[in-house]
Amino acid sequence: MIADSSRLEILDLLSCGELCACDLLEHFSFSQPTLSHHMKVLKDNNLITSRKDGNKNLYKLNHDVLDDVTSRLTLLSSSTVPCICETVEKGEC
Repeated sequence: MIADSSRLEILDLLSCGELCACDLLEHFSFSQPTLSHHMKVLKDNNLITSRKDGNKNLYKLNHDVLDDVTSRLTLLSSSTVPCICETVEKGEC
């Protein structure tokens, strides 16, 4: 979900604060339906939240979830924290 470069750019843009879809769309060369698809994926995975303001949808980062994801990814590359991969029996299949 976040490996997609367009979604990472969306998250980067939202790191500056709340934006409407039309503001986000100005940054990209893809269509509104494509942006809607990316926003749905990000929203379904709780990385962003949205609210209605008149006829606009305003989007912002879900910092609680992003902080948790960042923390977990940092643990994966840490050499000081035991990894669950150590519990896997290798060569048993």
